[in-house]
Amino acid sequence: MTKREWLQRTYPTKERLSRFSTVSDMEIDPIYMADELPAAEDIGVPGEYPFTRGPYGTMYRTRLWSMRQFAGFGGPDDTNRRFKYLLEHGQTGLSTAFDMPTLMGYDADHPRSLGEVGREGVSVSTLEDMQRLFDGIPLDQVTTSMTVNCSASAILAMYFAVAERQGVPLEKVGGTIQNDMLKEFIAQREWICPPEPSVRIVADMIEFTSKHAPRWHAVSISGYHIREAGSTAIQELAFTLADGIGYVEACVRRGLDVDSFAPRLSFFFDVHNDFFEEIAKLRAARRMWAKIMKERFGAKQPESWRLRTHAQTAGVSLTAQQPTNNVVRVTVQALAAVLGGVQSLHTNSMDETLALPSEEAVMVALRTQQILAEESGVANLIDPLAGSYAVEALTGKIEREAWAYIERIDRMGGIVKAIDLGYPQKEIGEAAYRFQRAFDRGDKVMVGVNKYQVPEERPIPILKIDPEIEKQQCERVRAWKKSRNAAEARAATLRVREACESGENVMPPILAAVKKGVTVGEVSDVFREIFGEYRDPAWV
Repeated sequence: MTKREWLQRTYPTKERLSRFSTVSDMEIDPIYMADELPAAEDIGVPGEYPFTRGPYGTMYRTRLWSMRQFAGFGGPDDTNRRFKYLLEHGQTGLSTAFDMPTLMGYDADHPRSLGEVGREGVSVSTLEDMQRLFDGIPLDQVTTSMTVNCSASAILAMYFAVAERQGVPLEKVGGTIQNDMLKEFIAQREWICPPEPSVRIVADMIEFTSKHAPRWHAVSISGYHIREAGSTAIQELAFTLADGIGYVEACVRRGLDVDSFAPRLSFFFDVHNDFFEEIAKLRAARRMWAKIMKERFGAKQPESWRLRTHAQTAGVSLTAQQPTNNVVRVTVQALAAVLGGVQSLHTNSMDETLALPSEEAVMVALRTQQILAEESGVANLIDPLAGSYAVEALTGKIEREAWAYIERIDRMGGIVKAIDLGYPQKEIGEAAYRFQRAFDRGDKVMVGVNKYQVPEERPIPILKIDPEIEKQQCERVRAWKKSRNAAEARAATLRVREACESGENVMPPILAAVKKGVTVGEVSDVFREIFGEYRDPAWV
């Protein structure tokens, strides 16, 4: 029986909704049939081109995904204790959140940092801060993810300097730094200098780590923040891969062999509420990136074709109303991530929409992953949804529509030009507006918010940051600046400036500078001075 025949037979029936669609408003047919399956070579097998079924052949039967919980608050000592707590309870990788001053390249004692130090993440201004943050944590045994972008070069240099002080050579240091500046201009809006010098610094870091820290991912090309800004799943996929293309092009232009750095490019996707849409998005991402690297850039190594990704459950889906409902949302999203084949996963805590997560909430989020891994049986099967009429049809549809976006961006002259024109920003804004309208009409439901509300809610305990921490951090930074060799710090800062002006790779002088006591804010001030500060064209 064909799909049309089935529909004609079954659909005099009136459906309960006038239209069925995903969170992203992608229309969903009532049924999918065998004739909608793609060619067998597009599905393939796990671990082989085009990697639709997973980047590795044996997937979780050989190694479970890395379980990470975002941690960072107050001063370095506070976060160090949380790191150790999580490691003791089975977390397999660290994930570091930095406060807003650090993210924007300001030291804790800067006037613009007032009231924000340690509030949304850990405060790191100096090499001493980084040492305290990772005190007692062996950096050759733990992989660390660090969510920081415009000041990422200084933060990574400090991390490498701490590893060296521990006696760990850079070749043995593993982890990821987000460092995705194109995404910042599209969605998250934490920047220092304009797009072109920002991409140059990212390329410097890719080049440096490919030569000196081969286990390190110098960029995590991040769809997460694009989705959190209101994009659809298709826009998230398309703009993320377009950003990836932009970084590869920047590295190839400077003469790097694509196979020398492509294996260490990593990705980061959001996992939202719509179960099958998210699984299909992740499968489409792998297939598209494999084709981009092999066909567009001529990469010859299978490692260069593989898209490996971290994922995080959707922060934007968390609700302050009935926050315990978030445990269920996160579980569904985490299951989609696992069935989609991620290599690393962060599960949000139920209280994150209210404050930084409490220890109890973090434990529930971590246990969610562990129950999926150890009790549910989903890790026993490799891509169990392969061949599903619905999943394969959705994977193909998402891929086709994402290619259309990438082709439009190519016609504009590439992603940097598209950003200058405001194209991805406009598309995301319109998608967010459409979703809000659908929510306001009740076409999209958030349980406990616009449906199934309760008149009174019992508050849950939340983590509160002691204001004294800001005072302590400011005092430490001032003491650090007084105690260092001022002449050596000035000379090291001058070398960073010269590298910025000359076009040489900035990472070696930044690494040397932080060892001489130069701070995150001082490195960032050099960028501001040499490259200028970016202003969003929409607000000028």
